[in-house]
Order: sequence, then C-alpha cells, then structure tokens
Amino acid sequence: MDEFNKDKSVNKEDNKSSSEEDIKEQKKEISIEEKLKISEEKLLRSLADSENQRRRFEKEIKDAYDFGGFSFAKEMLAVLDNLQRAKKSMQEDRVLSESKDFDQFFKNFEVVEKDLISTFEKNKIFKINCLNKKFDPNFHQAMLEIEDDKVEPGIIVQEIQSGFMFGDRLLRPSFVGISKKKSEKNDKNK
Repeated sequence: MDEFNKDKSVNKEDNKSSSEEDIKEQKKEISIEEKLKISEEKLLRSLADSENQRRRFEKEIKDAYDFGGFSFAKEMLAVLDNLQRAKKSMQEDRVLSESKDFDQFFKNFEVVEKDLISTFEKNKIFKINCLNKKFDPNFHQAMLEIEDDKVEPGIIVQEIQSGFMFGDRLLRPSFVGISKKKSEKNDKNK
C-alpha cells in the first residue's frame, strides 16, 4: 500500500507540476497575446500620430503660402497711409493747391494710390468698410465716442484710419469713432 500511495503522491506531484507548467504556458500565451495587442495599439497610435503630423504640416505649408506675406502687407499699409496723408496735406496747402502744376501732380498721386490699392486687392488684401455699421471689436478699434442723438449708439460715425483684411485674417483693425447718446449732464448745462 505504501508503494501505491507513493505512486499516487508522485502522480499528484507530476500532475501539480504539469498543471503549473500549463498555467505558466497559458500565462505566457496570454502575455504574448497581450503583447501583440499592445504592439498593435502602439502601431495604430504611431500611424495616427504620423497622419496628424502630416495634416499639420500640410496646413502650415498652406498657411505659409496663403499668409506668408502677412508682415510685408502690414508694413505696406504704412506706405499707403503716408501716401494718403501726403495727398490730404497737399490739398490743404493753399500755396501748393494754387500752383499751376498742382492738378497734374495730384493726379499722379492718385494713380499711385489706386495702383497700390489694386495690388493689395489682387493679393487678397481688402479695406474694411465700416462707416454707418455696428461697432465690432473683432474688426474695429474705438478711438473716441461722439455724442449724436440722430444715430443709434454703437454705430461707427467716423473712420480715423482704415482697417484691412488679409484673406479671412485681420491685417489691421479700423480705428473709428462711435456714436453715443448725449449725456444728461450736457443737456442740463445747456
């Protein structure tokens, strides 16, 4: 009987060791499957990251192409502003405006101004039309308020400096004067 029990116990130990080995193998199999899943997930993430990066680069290239001249255009607005100020100054100068060659000289200034504006428009740079429109802080910068009971408050009644758009981006806001209701203090003082 002892031998029979010994055999049984040896068999049990063999079964235990074989079942432990089976469990270890299953764990190895599970871990291999898990490793495969993890590797697949990493691969998918890498592919998604590279696709996102490709799209981001394409957008940056498109933006660089579309808006590469943004700072140049902004600087050129100063040239247009100076040209318009010079034109206005010439008109207000009595001695110059009474000169016999003034009209021809002034027409030349206007031609240069029109050419510059035309070049802006060909390159998607457009003036913001703002007079008699509702004030929008996305496109306008309020420089002063003008009391006016004839106009609804918040309407642009004066343009101090023109604003411009570069495609769908704001190049420079319009500097404007907006209407406001006359205050009661002014009415009482009168």
